[in-house]
Amino acid sequence: MALWGGRFTQEADVRFKNFNDSLVFDYRMAIQDIEGSMGWAKAIAEVGIITNEELVQLEQALKELLDEVSKDPESIKNAGHEDIHSYVEASLINKVGDLGKKLHTGRSRNDQVATDLKLWCKAQVKVLLGSINNLENTLVNVADQYFDTVMPGYTHLQRAQPVTFGHWAMAYCEMFHRDYKRLQNALELMDTCPLGSAALAGTAYPINRDKLAQDLGFKTATRNSLDSVSDRDHVLELLSCASISMVHLSRMAEDLIIYNSGEAAFVELSDKVTSGSSLMPQKKNPDALELIRGKSGRVFGSLTGMLTTLKALPLAYNKDMQEDKEGLFDALDTWHDCLDMAALVFEGIIIRKERVLAAAKGGYSNATELADYLVSKGIPFREAHHIVGETVVYAIKEGKPLEDLSVAEFKKFSDKVEDDVYPILQIESILAKRCAKGGVSLEQIKSAIAFMKNELSKR
Repeated sequence: MALWGGRFTQEADVRFKNFNDSLVFDYRMAIQDIEGSMGWAKAIAEVGIITNEELVQLEQALKELLDEVSKDPESIKNAGHEDIHSYVEASLINKVGDLGKKLHTGRSRNDQVATDLKLWCKAQVKVLLGSINNLENTLVNVADQYFDTVMPGYTHLQRAQPVTFGHWAMAYCEMFHRDYKRLQNALELMDTCPLGSAALAGTAYPINRDKLAQDLGFKTATRNSLDSVSDRDHVLELLSCASISMVHLSRMAEDLIIYNSGEAAFVELSDKVTSGSSLMPQKKNPDALELIRGKSGRVFGSLTGMLTTLKALPLAYNKDMQEDKEGLFDALDTWHDCLDMAALVFEGIIIRKERVLAAAKGGYSNATELADYLVSKGIPFREAHHIVGETVVYAIKEGKPLEDLSVAEFKKFSDKVEDDVYPILQIESILAKRCAKGGVSLEQIKSAIAFMKNELSKR
């Protein structure tokens, strides 16, 4: 059943119908459309458009329909209706007859779809917050387990200074913690109800829109009818949140792919998240991580597409806005799957402690400590930096780490070096010195873990 047609004398071409209809994807908002209709039925009863007896009949029929679609939402796709709104209205009319035709009084599909989509987004945010929370908890547990497992830190993919695997895990936990807060903020911004804005100029009936909003679980009603039906900021907000978080997921995946490589061999991934080769029987491929990395582009594409769709739309509603859903649905599904898969990757992961420690020791990552040592002996840092650079060249040529050079060898480059240099060059000393907030001293890492555990416990 079309919700329009009196103005037309010919039926739509079937090719246009297929091009125009959106039920194949907006069926996902069936529950929200029914919930919105329940709220609207109550609102129009309060202003006398329908009687209390009619309200009871509508509410009963809508509850029945809600139970039906909740059991098998996929079946809606093949119902042949233009969109989810026409499906719900036709189903309601089948149940209560002409009374079902009264429900749309004072309402437009424009404010109806805007409300449905916000309700759907709010429901999805709660699911996504749960997945981010789970991943944060997973990373905190990993950090707790490996807080003192020394590994090389990198800049430019070159070994830089030693860190710990716990510190690495907490770095990503900080990123996902921001993602959580960003998503909470998006939820707060979208918590206004468009219903009652009608097509663009507002409903012609004295609906108490703030009460209606609260009945539907919103904080308040929107303040401008033109903005209400054309606003898709909440879609952009969620796609932006998803894209930023997918950047974090992709970076973490890339780190672990490198750490899992045969050349690094820092970690070994569980069989649960890896696959083999159809030709090479020895292969164990990090497919879960590669897919997370690959799917990031898919999510970014949805954000770019939506920005492009909205960039030149005049007020108020335009059919272009029908393009807001498929990309959003896919992006949030993808983000959710990737968050859950990232948490799964850490189940059964093995950190090769001896290997990562040897790598941390083998990359002259204590060179900065030697420079600081020379500064403590009165040498300006820039000069100390140059001296250490020459010393490293010599050590590489000799095939020795800095801590294995003799005092005599050190003195070739600076006569300030004495036996007291050796404790300075040890990994334990390097970590312990980074005791300022956010540093890699074990005390600071423990403090960061404790802080995050406390934050997570508040949720």
